[in-house]
Amino acid sequence: MISEPEYRRGRSVVSALHVHLVFVTRYRRGVLDDAMLTRCEQVMRGVCTDFEAELIEFNGEDDHLHLLIEYPPKVPISKLVNSLKGVSARRLHYEFTGRANRHHLNGHLWSPSYLAASCGGAPLSIIKQYIEQQRRPPRNPGRPKTSMR
Repeated sequence: MISEPEYRRGRSVVSALHVHLVFVTRYRRGVLDDAMLTRCEQVMRGVCTDFEAELIEFNGEDDHLHLLIEYPPKVPISKLVNSLKGVSARRLHYEFTGRANRHHLNGHLWSPSYLAASCGGAPLSIIKQYIEQQRRPPRNPGRPKTSMR
């Protein structure tokens, strides 16, 4: 049986927003190890909590990481990403100074670019089909057309 997604309920909004984020290390250097990924996950969970978001899934390799985050509609993804990358870079650089310096990252852990992909819910083709199939009320021939100007 297919379950309904969990909805976040606010005073005037109901939402189910999820984003898949991918962050790549600067110059795609293989700088991350298991200890760094574990600490990075802890730091990023804290940042998400500050944004009233939830880090659903986290994993990575030596040169990139993937995050699945559920977030409220009031949070701009760009601000969330900036905080996730900024706070994690500062903490990891401070706590793992020797490892970061060995890879010549010039003080930058993350590449300035990132991937953000919306996810969850039905595929776009299904949503488009659903909207197309809505029963639009027929135009009342007795009423004059109104202008949208």
